[in-house]
Amino acid sequence: MATAIEEDFENARLDERRLVMLRHAAKLTVQPWSMSGHDVESLRAVGFSDLDILHITEVTSYYAYVNRIADGLGVPLEEWIPDDV
Repeated sequence: MATAIEEDFENARLDERRLVMLRHAAKLTVQPWSMSGHDVESLRAVGFSDLDILHITEVTSYYAYVNRIADGLGVPLEEWIPDDV
């Protein structure tokens, strides 16, 4: 299941709640400038609480932040991570 999610979460046979969460995280990662209240409402519509939404956003943002620091400092990738990611 983890491999299917990593390769293509849209086709990993996840339930709608998880899909909405991962779409939110992907959009926040790739197009943070395009986030809007609609994105938050999409999470609420599938049952996430405001605290859940805060946690989803914090974890996604922290991951991006830490990776940008590592990239900015030229920290090399771990050996097990493919070069093309």
